[in-house]
Amino acid sequence: MQSMSSRLACANRHERRWTALLLGSLLALCFLNGTTTMAQEKTEAAADPGENPFPGRFAAPDLDGGTEWLNTSGPISLKELRGKIVILDFWTYCCINCMHILPDLKYLEQKYPNQLVVIGVHHPKFDNEHDSQNIREAILRYEIEHPVVNDSDSTIGRNFNFSSWPTLVLIDPEGKYVGHQPGEGNRELFDNVIAKMITYHRAKGTLDETPVSFHLEREKQAPTPLRYPGKVLADPAGGRLFISDSNHNRLVVTTLEGKLIETIGSGAIGRKDGGYLEAEFDHPQGMALVDHRLYVADTENHLLRAVDLQAKTVSTVAGTGEQSHGRLTVADGPQPAALTALNSPWALQYLKGTLYICMAGPHQLWAHKPGSDTIQVFAGTGREDILDDQLDSSALAQPSGITTDGTALFHVDSEGSAVRRVTLGAQGEVTTVVGPHDLARGRSLFEFGDIDGPATKARLQHPLEVLFHEGQLYVTDTYNHKIKLVDAQTGQSKTWLGTGKRGTDVKSDAVQLSEPAGLTIVGEELIIADTNNHRLLAANLKTRATRILAIEGLQAPAPKQAPPADTTPIQDIPAQTVKAGKTTNLQLTFELPEGFKLNKAAPLTVQWQAASGDAVVDAAVLSTRQKLQTEGLTAHSPVALAGQGSGVYTLTISYSFCRDGTGGVCRFGKVKYKLPLTVAAEGAEAIVLQTREE
Repeated sequence: MQSMSSRLACANRHERRWTALLLGSLLALCFLNGTTTMAQEKTEAAADPGENPFPGRFAAPDLDGGTEWLNTSGPISLKELRGKIVILDFWTYCCINCMHILPDLKYLEQKYPNQLVVIGVHHPKFDNEHDSQNIREAILRYEIEHPVVNDSDSTIGRNFNFSSWPTLVLIDPEGKYVGHQPGEGNRELFDNVIAKMITYHRAKGTLDETPVSFHLEREKQAPTPLRYPGKVLADPAGGRLFISDSNHNRLVVTTLEGKLIETIGSGAIGRKDGGYLEAEFDHPQGMALVDHRLYVADTENHLLRAVDLQAKTVSTVAGTGEQSHGRLTVADGPQPAALTALNSPWALQYLKGTLYICMAGPHQLWAHKPGSDTIQVFAGTGREDILDDQLDSSALAQPSGITTDGTALFHVDSEGSAVRRVTLGAQGEVTTVVGPHDLARGRSLFEFGDIDGPATKARLQHPLEVLFHEGQLYVTDTYNHKIKLVDAQTGQSKTWLGTGKRGTDVKSDAVQLSEPAGLTIVGEELIIADTNNHRLLAANLKTRATRILAIEGLQAPAPKQAPPADTTPIQDIPAQTVKAGKTTNLQLTFELPEGFKLNKAAPLTVQWQAASGDAVVDAAVLSTRQKLQTEGLTAHSPVALAGQGSGVYTLTISYSFCRDGTGGVCRFGKVKYKLPLTVAAEGAEAIVLQTREE
């Protein structure tokens, strides 16, 4: 995914160059446009750390100019992050390559939690991606855990000479620009560089290893029965509706009326085969039903899965579970399904004995014959573009939805905002039904909009689904928040449903959608996966009257991930005696580093645990984590008492503190105290504790 056609080749050249330099243990990079060099700045070391393996070239530009900061409580400056290694991720949420590097960033964040901070710089391509609320939804959908700034005006991008999606920029703990790397597949590269930077800056004394925290968007969200449902598939003969409940990592099976039958998958992220309760998926998308087997595009596992609806088991059909970074072509022919790595399979369609797969990552259609042990490329060179030609010479752009009229295939190329027709056989070819194509220098990827009309003038914006029905194509015009109706022969396009504005209304004259992504037909109704609204809609095919299709009996899955073990050391503190009564008061005073304050946006809590002795604290206090009220640098909470006596309690106090002002960098704090507590007729009015942060 690039910002102009020539940048794909440019990005690949940059990638090879930087990789070669890193392998040679030297990050001798020029500035972001590849032409400017600056003299290395030498700093006087606090210790003798040796030679800096990756010296910063100059002070990195700050992050001023963003429209809005998300996934954090306020704007962040690089000065606030001094002492941390910083990665800036220039991305846009439509881009499959940008999605692919998120697991790499998460890996690095988890491996270096106290040394590394990642900042996403969202540099939009589509009009819809300028909107902060839509970016917020993408942050939640992709489960991003680092701050993101909306660079809708390209101010930050210009300051860093940004040129292609995705690009990672590396900044050292002294705030110096070190280098950049375009493209995906660079986890090992950054892992090696960061490890060496940590060793050097730790020895020099310039590394800050204090934990930091951010106020994440997910903390504001309530559970929903469906979470970003991606695709839907009706089985009229079996009386079933299949739903890919993508962010719950499961499939939901209902009656055609929406009554829950069963769920498939535990809800945990993984790729385990087995029965419905233990099987695992990772953000599944498209499905296709072949006899009693439901095939599933297990997108983020990079697998093709099969659900045996009779045996109630899940198995893996194709893929290794690792993303492919290579590129096969039509000429390569059949490959061993179990040994061939896939790359973001997104949608499926069965036709005449073959299962066709929208392989979004390499911009191709693939094919698998159910029952065989092979898989192969069916159409597309792998170049990201909209080029009409024979199957082996055509170019696609992130195919994301697919359907059939019984003879040919139709698919949508989301990054090209196009609807394509694919014919089968030795003379098969790919042609464009709606959207620009065959423009010079890849300009087809940047011709989008919201225009109804004839095929040559109509415009879509990042469509994710297409469904054939009675000579017409229903298309989720996803980033226009609409459903379009397209004549399958002429390409004439018109708005069928949706006002074009994100929302939740289902009034007959003003239905609102939010990035719809899936379609199927049940009787006289079009079923819509209204993805960002976490719901299904049913729209009458004749009147377009729309209703919410609620799933009776469905609940969000219980969290599957166990919390990490608490290794906080327990501090012994002097015994205290409080006056007997129904309650006493817990008073905390905090001593924080200069320029910091308690974070009121994050709860300050205390957890009581009985260690030994009398039960002088009421049992109800021990069963819950209590929130404390804060005022300045103090906090307090009532504590219910059970009676007189002496006991020993462990108090775990969790809090967050941030820099003064509106900055978004916060730090976590947790302390554990072992408190001998006596409740007697005479004593203090409160338990008084003091916590100090260095």
